[in-house]
Amino acid sequence: MALFYQHNINQTTRLAIWRIEEPEEFFLSSVSLHQDVTHPYKRLQHLAGRYLLPVLFEDFPLEEILVADTRKPYLPGEKYHFSISHCGNYAAAIASSTNRVGIDIELVTPRIERISPKFLSEEEKAYLAQWELFDQLQLEMTTVIWSAKEAVYKWYGLGGLDFKTHMQLSGPLKYKSNQWMEIPFRFNLGQPLEVQLEAKIFEPLVMAYLVT
Repeated sequence: MALFYQHNINQTTRLAIWRIEEPEEFFLSSVSLHQDVTHPYKRLQHLAGRYLLPVLFEDFPLEEILVADTRKPYLPGEKYHFSISHCGNYAAAIASSTNRVGIDIELVTPRIERISPKFLSEEEKAYLAQWELFDQLQLEMTTVIWSAKEAVYKWYGLGGLDFKTHMQLSGPLKYKSNQWMEIPFRFNLGQPLEVQLEAKIFEPLVMAYLVT
């Protein structure tokens, strides 16, 4: 097993990250392959993400998963709300029997600087400027905000969101004693909604999640 990280948020909500080191056959013994996933690398990520769900909850009904038109996987009876993410050789999943959830993991790479104009508001750029003298830290914090917005996107689940205007940082990131960060966000679609994400920087990736 290559369980990289596991966190029980509360009695009904859990998450985990899997470092993919196994061949496809390892996962196929427990997980069915979605017919639309054809690239070998994408297949491994897909299988590892779903493999994690019964690791979180033994009674998770993998065979009941459907995929909505927005490409969001879901359970018709909503026995569990869940979200899956993958990047590089890692896959992450969060599941809850009581709350809507979203999760995202991202590798920390200089690529984030090239795509940041697509998702950062002017206020967020100004906030990140305080770390401009510390290249690695600024990369990490920019990646955290990107990951947080992806987690909100997955939590919402219906698509059609603008990453600059519909999801915005609404206050400073707060470090907690356990190395987690609290990230206040404003979800600006219809009636504005204040939500709080949690994020953590690992090596070599970051993770953000939302539970409401």
